[in-house]
Amino acid sequence: MTGEATVTVQPVTEQAVVLRLSGVLDADGAVVLGRELDLRLRRADERGLRLVLDMSGVRHVSSTAVHTLDVHTRHRAAGPVLVTGATPQVRRVLTTTPLPGIRLYPSLEGALATVSSVPTSRTPQPEPYQAGETPGEVFGLRAKARTSGIIGMAQGILIARYSLPAPADAFTLLRAASQQYNVPLRVVASAVVTAPPPLSEKRWFPGRRRTPPPALGLPRADPVDLRDRQQVLRAALYAVVTLGDADAAEIHLTDRVQDEALALEAHHGLDAAYRDCLALVAGPPAVCARAQAEGRPVTVADVAADPEMAGHPVGRAALAVGSRALHSVPMTTDGGDCNGVITLHRVEPGAWLHPGQGADLEGLAHDLAAWLSWYRRTVVQDALEYLHAQGSGGG
Repeated sequence: MTGEATVTVQPVTEQAVVLRLSGVLDADGAVVLGRELDLRLRRADERGLRLVLDMSGVRHVSSTAVHTLDVHTRHRAAGPVLVTGATPQVRRVLTTTPLPGIRLYPSLEGALATVSSVPTSRTPQPEPYQAGETPGEVFGLRAKARTSGIIGMAQGILIARYSLPAPADAFTLLRAASQQYNVPLRVVASAVVTAPPPLSEKRWFPGRRRTPPPALGLPRADPVDLRDRQQVLRAALYAVVTLGDADAAEIHLTDRVQDEALALEAHHGLDAAYRDCLALVAGPPAVCARAQAEGRPVTVADVAADPEMAGHPVGRAALAVGSRALHSVPMTTDGGDCNGVITLHRVEPGAWLHPGQGADLEGLAHDLAAWLSWYRRTVVQDALEYLHAQGSGGG
């Protein structure tokens, strides 16, 4: 803007673009601010992006500039512009006048972390695929869409935190941490979004206490590396099918970045259409969501006769895969946190588990809950430490 003030634009995620302001926003600067807001908001709307105003470099805001900001944003209360990084003095000016079209955040990282597609309170119903598209192609696109938003949020946070020049550099950091510790890329991205900011320039979690992994009573001859997430879940799935005399099974884990929704992580005997429907479960009537909400095992003896499930997409998906009876067991820690849910399938209707089987499955679910808590505070935090060292230039 005039004299000292400047404006730069940077796309930082697949969902947001940042307009960086610096210097002094005086009366002359308000004119330029108005033009920039008009242009950037229009382009952001065309591309389906949220606009973030980074004001960390602004030293002074005039009343004219505040009025200009209000005029261009007051109609956006349902989807406000995110304003971040304002100094205490600038923040006082912005909060003196009601500005319904903006939301203030103390840091760019915090603002970017809110730019996400949050699941609704019910299980999403997949849209039918279009003519010319194969189901496999559509399922793949949906799976990518479910993870791209989380990865995009993590990229935006890393760009702001380490002053990276582009989203590709942030993705390189995520991928390096993922490969170094064999942690899925989506899990690393989710941890970046949900973990508190690094506590020092050198260490993300300085002084953290390391503990050995908890014992897992997996009835399998082959040794399992407890730092390998895929190995543990695969072995657990084998144990579930064996212990529960099941025809199919699935394991969902809670996703912290998506309001503890259940993400499908391991499966046996389930086709692609079922996995697509139950890939992310945000609430009942899915049996796994019932078990999570109630904190206890839940059995549906006959899906076809269950009034909540028979006409719902999750019930139809179970029937389509040949499952008539379902049994879900929550993975609950000693502290009462639900880290996931195990679900067993049977082709014949009826409650089939005897008390001994039920107790064994609950014991395995408890062991898996303890293991996942350990994995998150050990292996995942190791990956974050590595990422932080690389991003800070100390790697």
